[in-house]
Amino acid sequence: MKALLPARDDLFRLARVGSCVIGCALLGFAGCWKTEPIDEAKAARKTTADFPQITADIFKPMDGGIDLSPEEIMGRNTWNLWSGGNQHFWNHTAQDSYGLMDLLKMLDNRKFSRGERFKILGLVNEPGFRAASKPDEFGLWLDEQVEPEPKGIDETVYGKPSGVLGFRLFPNPEFNDEARKKWDGNRFMNDPTYHNDNKLVRPYRVGVACGSCHIAPNPSNPPDDPENPRWENLASAIGNQYINEGKVFACNVEKGGFFYEMLAAQPRGTSDTSRIATDHINNPNAINAIFLLAERERIAVPEKMAGETLALPGEAESTPVPHILKDGADSIGVPGATIRVYINIGMFSEYWLTRHNRLIGLTKQQPFEIPYAREHSVFWRATEERLPMIAAFFRRLKPFHLADAPGGQAYITTDSAVMTRGKEVFAESCAACHSSKQPPPNVDPHSGEGKGWFRAEVMKPDFLENNFLSNDRRYPLTKIETNSARAFATNAKVTHVWDNFSSLTYKELSPVDELEFFNPFDETHPIKFKPREKNVAPGYYRTASLVSVWSSAPLLHNNMLGKFNGDPSVAGRMDAFNDAIEKLLWPEKRLNKDSIWRTQNDCSLHLRKEFVPRTLRGLADRDGYIKVGMIPKGTPINLVANLEPDFRHLDVFLKIANKLIKIKTTDVSRDEAADEFNQLIPDLLAANKCPDFVEDKGHYFGTDLADTDKRALIEYLKTF
Repeated sequence: MKALLPARDDLFRLARVGSCVIGCALLGFAGCWKTEPIDEAKAARKTTADFPQITADIFKPMDGGIDLSPEEIMGRNTWNLWSGGNQHFWNHTAQDSYGLMDLLKMLDNRKFSRGERFKILGLVNEPGFRAASKPDEFGLWLDEQVEPEPKGIDETVYGKPSGVLGFRLFPNPEFNDEARKKWDGNRFMNDPTYHNDNKLVRPYRVGVACGSCHIAPNPSNPPDDPENPRWENLASAIGNQYINEGKVFACNVEKGGFFYEMLAAQPRGTSDTSRIATDHINNPNAINAIFLLAERERIAVPEKMAGETLALPGEAESTPVPHILKDGADSIGVPGATIRVYINIGMFSEYWLTRHNRLIGLTKQQPFEIPYAREHSVFWRATEERLPMIAAFFRRLKPFHLADAPGGQAYITTDSAVMTRGKEVFAESCAACHSSKQPPPNVDPHSGEGKGWFRAEVMKPDFLENNFLSNDRRYPLTKIETNSARAFATNAKVTHVWDNFSSLTYKELSPVDELEFFNPFDETHPIKFKPREKNVAPGYYRTASLVSVWSSAPLLHNNMLGKFNGDPSVAGRMDAFNDAIEKLLWPEKRLNKDSIWRTQNDCSLHLRKEFVPRTLRGLADRDGYIKVGMIPKGTPINLVANLEPDFRHLDVFLKIANKLIKIKTTDVSRDEAADEFNQLIPDLLAANKCPDFVEDKGHYFGTDLADTDKRALIEYLKTF
């Protein structure tokens, strides 16, 4: 491959561009307000009374058809429908995300057809719709509604259905006569110079509900055709382990760029919840399934609260905390953890985007302050009113049992001796961490006395009843040994964006000791990593729940243990489970170093020409991208993705920038360009926030058991 050779003036300008592109931006991404930001609802002089909750049981057939109280019904409706005004955020993102994101385009059948939506995107098609047969009044090919939604949904509050569960369509108030004249549905889909215009006004704004990432096929009653489920085939809060987050939320990303390679490597069923606001660590993790909330609340240990966290209603200086996020950072209780999710998907973005530099993170984060939100956001207040109802609904969600699924009983042993031994192995090797039912406080669950207590308890017929199968405690990376990226996420640290949503107890956790990481560039010399000397979080993971573990493979916090087959049938889930559980207990079967996410093609740091000043657009290649550097095929994704802009390492970043610009602006071969990049590896490692590359390592508990005991344990796990 030969690089273009610009003139000297162009080289100077490219250097300016390159320095910015390397930081993933040339333009500032966060908005600036001279006045105090308020949300759209407050600006329109609305109150929470203008956003009534839905009392009709809209989703009655879902979640096994359970009978819900009026409060629980409102909670489920909120979870599946309420966007909290974030349609403002997603519309702004479509206009100003460097050409990466556009939910309206993602919903169009020309981009991803309804008949392959689950296969490609992992999203759940709403029953009562069909693929578009013709363009609508705006030239969009959105799903066509053939059955009305149940009565009771106010579309001015909740939008109208898009045909994809969790995504609702709102009329764009800026789509006036002038915008209508300029609108062209075909160019919107096919002309980058048109749809990348940040002044383009779309006819709809897309609101995103929590259900977008949590609604998924019901393991106990899976659909015959995942592309055409019935309502009774769906569960509201299991966590969508099939979602392809990159294609859903960044559907415009094209091959050739590093961001494409990063998203392509991301496992299905995961979400990087710290991509916006970024913590400069690529750490996608499995979307949480929600089960047995009442039991989690029963075992919750009090944590210390302080500062503006106490402005949240019901918050006290000592509050029992069920841990939500994988690292236990969401640590101020269920209401605070729930409402933070709404902020993280765009609610009150008018203020949120002043606290961080979206995607890019070139400016220091500031805390999202709860008192400010309560005063200046009607959508915050309206969501706050809904929190008790959401929690009430969550308390009704029970495990999905393999024995209750079609043909599920055939996968479970009928040998009572094997099952009994499996229970004993679980009691002796697993239950101390993976049970919410624990010995009396004066008995160490890991001691001989504790194991004896568990051996007696597991034989009781009600041991698994309302057992969260986790003690919900945090453990350091030095014990768990899984990939550290999620445990080092920094957004909940003091003065960072989620400062108000983490407890003082979490903030005071002692950082873990020095770690050794596999070095893919020199396997004989491990990477020494000292968290105390880095800008990272303390480094802990909460104990994962084993509830319905048969249905949730791949395993580990990053969905990297075991194969992904995309099949939500009972046979498909068991195929994935068997593969994952064998790799868990027989680690020699794991991918190990082959689990490192790597670029699959040569790529570059690139940016659409529409998002740079006009004077620099002449530097774009024929495809419309300004490109810097050549990152060779096979480069570990996180070697680049985990770089943190840090002025303490300014000399390192300047060296990296100059080298990448040299690769672009010098007439070198592909191999020479790769050699130039490889010379940067020591500097890239030095500036890396988390150089932990192996993804399927860790949790070696039980790997020393006899094979017969492992097999017996697996049989017992199938009953969870």
